[in-house]
Amino acid sequence: MPENLPTVFVVDDDVSMRESLEALIETAGWAVRTFDSAQAYLACEHATGPSCLLLDVSLPDLNGLDLQARVAQERSDMPIIFITGYGDIPMSVRAMKAGAEGFLTKPFGEEDLLSAIGRALERSRDLVREQGEVRALKARHALLSRREREVMSLVVTGLLNKQIGGELGISEITVKAHRGRVMEKMKARTLVELLKMSQKL
Repeated sequence: MPENLPTVFVVDDDVSMRESLEALIETAGWAVRTFDSAQAYLACEHATGPSCLLLDVSLPDLNGLDLQARVAQERSDMPIIFITGYGDIPMSVRAMKAGAEGFLTKPFGEEDLLSAIGRALERSRDLVREQGEVRALKARHALLSRREREVMSLVVTGLLNKQIGGELGISEITVKAHRGRVMEKMKARTLVELLKMSQKL
């Protein structure tokens, strides 16, 4: 399975439903992995790229709503689409309030399902990219010395070099040198960029 191909995880205890979903999803050009229970899904290795979870509400072990709660803790970048043959309004409201991307009642149209999956994978792509950016920022921030971190935290509050020097008990020239190294190590071209990085961190 290619690494960069978006992956749709399907958890449904109905074998014929799993097989028809697998064929449909593969036809749409996405990778697919199917599971017959929540526990089987939880034991699998997660995809590193964009992915979503197509989840039946009624499962033999952990039900879909309970699995949703587990996934929310461990994989916040994994959008969930519920599929059910016994959907009721309170159940769908609970799922949507807990962050579900969609709630489809069987039998559903293929186009409706593929549209929902497309939206979920797009959201996952954005979340994966954001998380990658934050990881890269944290790695760059970790390269700063203690003094450079102190200077950065004061720079982003809008203080001038002279004020930062007074705050830290160092000369304005020293502040300027630290500030230059902060900008270089954080790969920030402007103060506005540095401020945005600080907010993400």
